[in-house]
Amino acid sequence: MPLALLALAVGAFGIGTTEFVIMGLLPEIAADYGVSIPTAGLLVTGYALGVVLGAPLLTVLGNKVSRKRMLMMLMGLFVAGNLLSAFAPSFGLMLTGRVVASLAHGSFFGIGSVVAADLVAPDKKAGAIATMFTGLTVANIVGVPLGTFIGQAVGWRATFAIVAALGVVGLLGIARLVPAMPRPEGTRLRGELKAFRNPQVLLAMAMTVLGFGGVFAAITYIAPMMTEVTGYSDGAVTWLLVLFGVGMFLGNLLGGRYADRALMPLLYVTLGGLAIVLALFTVAAHDKILAAVAILLVGALGFATVPPLQKRVLDQAHGAPTLASAVNIGAFNLGNALAAWLGGVVIAAGFGYTSPNWVGAVLAAAALGLAFWSAVLERRAPTPAAAAAPAEATGATGATGATGATGGADVADAAGVAPAAAVGAAPRP
Repeated sequence: MPLALLALAVGAFGIGTTEFVIMGLLPEIAADYGVSIPTAGLLVTGYALGVVLGAPLLTVLGNKVSRKRMLMMLMGLFVAGNLLSAFAPSFGLMLTGRVVASLAHGSFFGIGSVVAADLVAPDKKAGAIATMFTGLTVANIVGVPLGTFIGQAVGWRATFAIVAALGVVGLLGIARLVPAMPRPEGTRLRGELKAFRNPQVLLAMAMTVLGFGGVFAAITYIAPMMTEVTGYSDGAVTWLLVLFGVGMFLGNLLGGRYADRALMPLLYVTLGGLAIVLALFTVAAHDKILAAVAILLVGALGFATVPPLQKRVLDQAHGAPTLASAVNIGAFNLGNALAAWLGGVVIAAGFGYTSPNWVGAVLAAAALGLAFWSAVLERRAPTPAAAAAPAEATGATGATGATGATGGADVADAAGVAPAAAVGAAPRP
C-alpha cells in the first residue's frame, strides 16, 4: 500500500474524532454556553445534516479541480471549522463551526475513496479504501476517548484545537505524499449525474442507509441502555464505546480484505449477521458479558459493510464515480440520522431502552433484502456481448435490456475485475 494512503488515513482520523467526540462533551459544552442538553444535541444533528448536504455540493463545486487539490481544500475547510468551534464565543458560532467542519466530511471520504482506489491495482481497491477508513475506526478507539478525557480535564475547547492541528497534519501529508491526480478528461457534471440512473448505484446507496443505520439505531442509545438495563456504571460506557471502536477496526480490515475477493457474498454474511446480532442484543443487554460481546460484534459486522458498499458504488458508477462516491458517504450519515430518530420514537412510545435494537435488526434485514434483489437484477442484465448483439437477439430480455449498457457493461469492466463466474455462484461487481 502506498504511503499516500497514510495521509488519507490521518485526515480520516481527524474527521472521525471530531464527529464522535462531541457526544462525550455535550454536558460541558451545554454548561459553558448555558443551554440545555437537547439544545446542545443540535451540534450532533447539525453535523450529520452538514455531511448529507455538503457531500454532493462540494463535490459538484470541485468538479473542475484536481482531486489532490480538492482534498487539500477540504482539509483546510475542516481545520477552519474546528478552529471556529474551539474559539466560538457563542453557541450559534459553535454550531456554525460544526457545520463548516462537516461540509468537508462527505466529499473527503468520497473523493478520498476514488483516489485510494486509483493508487493501487484493480484487485486491491477495496483494501485501499479500507486503509483510508482505518483512520476513522482508530479515531473511535483512540481519538474519541482521548479527546473526551482532554475535554473533561482541560476544557472542551482544547479538544477541538487539537483536532484542528490533526487536520493541518493531514493537509500537509496530502500535499507531500498524494501524487498529482488531475481530474479525468471529459468528466462533466452531466456525466456524473448519469451514474444515478443506474439502479445498482441506487440500490447500493439504499443498502448503505439501511445497513449502517441499523448500527446507529442501537449505538445512539447505548449509554442509557447499558446503565439502565445492563447495570454498567456511567464511567464504563466510555470503555464500551472503545470496545465498539475495536469492533469497527476489525470489521473494516476484514471487509477490505474480502470485498476484493467476493463482494456480494461478504455483504450477505455481514448484513445477515448484523440483523441477527441486533435482534439478540435485545436479550443480551440484560447481561454484562453478553452485552459487551454484542457491542463488539455490532461494530465489527456494521463496519465490515463499509468497504464493500463503497466499492460497490465505485464499480457501478465507474465511468463517473466521484459524485456517487461522495453521495454514498452522505448516505451513511442519512442512515445514522434516520435510525437515531426511529430509535427515539420507539423509546418514547414506551418500548424501553432495548427497543432500538429491534429497529436496527429490521433495518439491517431490509438492507440484506436489497442486496439479494441487487444480485437478482445483476444476473438478469445482459452480458456485454448480448448488449452489443442485434436487437432481435436480445429482445427476450424485456425490461432488463434497458439497463444492459449501464448495468451489465458496468459490471463487466469495472476497474478490470474478473468476471462474476470467477467467484462461483455469487455475482461480482
